[in-house]
Amino acid sequence: MTPALHVPLITPFTAAGDIAYDALEDLAGEVLAAGAQGLVALGTTGEPESLDDAERGRVVEVVGRVCRAAGARFVVGVGDGRRGLGAWTAAPDAAMATVPAFVRPGEAGVVAHFTALAARSPVPLLVYHVPYRTGQPLTARALREVAAIPGVIGVKYAVGGIDAETVDLLGDRPDGFDVLAGDDVFAPALLALGATGVIAASAHLDTAQWAELTATGDRALGHRLAARAAALFREPNPTVIKAALHAAGRIPTPDVRLPLLPAGPGALAAVRLGT
Repeated sequence: MTPALHVPLITPFTAAGDIAYDALEDLAGEVLAAGAQGLVALGTTGEPESLDDAERGRVVEVVGRVCRAAGARFVVGVGDGRRGLGAWTAAPDAAMATVPAFVRPGEAGVVAHFTALAARSPVPLLVYHVPYRTGQPLTARALREVAAIPGVIGVKYAVGGIDAETVDLLGDRPDGFDVLAGDDVFAPALLALGATGVIAASAHLDTAQWAELTATGDRALGHRLAARAAALFREPNPTVIKAALHAAGRIPTPDVRLPLLPAGPGALAAVRLGT
């Protein structure tokens, strides 16, 4: 299987604070044309908790339409899956659901949660494992239990580094279970260890290079993109990415919604300098 690049789309806003749906559609088309094989709508990068139900529905409709026209994979973020699962204006290829945050249910609770979720999901599930946000670590053993759940097809793996559990999981990855690198800075290293693809917010920029890295694992290119990603995540995601996209004329404003604040000028300068 050829590793695939997915871009978790930002949600662009107008100067009046509304969603800039035309800009969203253009951005989706641009990254697919540049080499991404899939898009994620309503992931963390898309600020989904700041959107109302109508806005979320229209975002899904717009991104889904672009993906269908391009023959690209379409994934929708559903938080921890306790709301919004199946209430889509355009059916995705998969739903991305996080480990429940703050509750810290333990590994057995996580397995039970995804077992119940997969049983009622109309589409396959992609688990989003991001313990520095959820507070719930998972061992490679637990992730293999999750992988064995019917209807679970993979994990967006974003643990904030590479440790023994990472090496264990990728050294004996379950058949048919995608491990998609979800921490942009560590994505090149995860690909080298055997990750089957990437979900990278940084790939809004340098999309063709990210697609090349995902396909080839080129070491020098990986170092360059990791350094660029570090600059893009210098302030809370997606603030710096939005600032860079606005500076490039690709979205109408760099605006985010509370509790996020726009990126400072120093963060954008670091991206422009490639530092």
